[in-house]
Amino acid sequence: MVKVYSRKPQNAEKAVRSSGANIRVHFKNTYETANAIRGMKLKQARGYLKDVMAHKQAVPFFRFTGGLSRHAQAKRWGTNVCRWPVKSCKALLTLIDNALANAKAKSLDESKLTINHIQVNQAPKGRRRTYRAHGRINAFMSNPCHIELFAEARETNIEKAAAPAEAKKRSVRVLRRLVNGASATKAVAAAPSQ
Repeated sequence: MVKVYSRKPQNAEKAVRSSGANIRVHFKNTYETANAIRGMKLKQARGYLKDVMAHKQAVPFFRFTGGLSRHAQAKRWGTNVCRWPVKSCKALLTLIDNALANAKAKSLDESKLTINHIQVNQAPKGRRRTYRAHGRINAFMSNPCHIELFAEARETNIEKAAAPAEAKKRSVRVLRRLVNGASATKAVAAAPSQ
């Protein structure tokens, strides 16, 4: 079966893709880890994930923050909630290594590849059971995920167009006065003289 990606790269010749389905890592942790590496270069993302596994850096949590404690390592990201999801980092490292191997096969420059698209979706839950008091049984589900990413070589920088000549900036009050004053003079001019 061919993997269908949710997006296509702008230039397929200068892009590499990688994906994994039904990966048995927590969806919520992987979602936040993927958001942290979006926009990074592949080599930079590899280093970041290895630092997270060594607890030198942390993954900031913005969406799934229920029950998380605060830590100073999250200040770098402008938040105070973070974690160090090792299994999610290992899964993403595997995909990044696969993308780097694809880049080598396509003979692309690995240092210029940037993660433009990374997406984590929930996969079907894995069912197990846990035994409770008084002979009851509860569900004990796992929350796996599907991950897809592609990295593209950024195009050359486009020069910024020259800014147009700026019109004189006026406050809202002055503009209202001009509009009201103009309508008042029109009314006076249109009124018949006696």
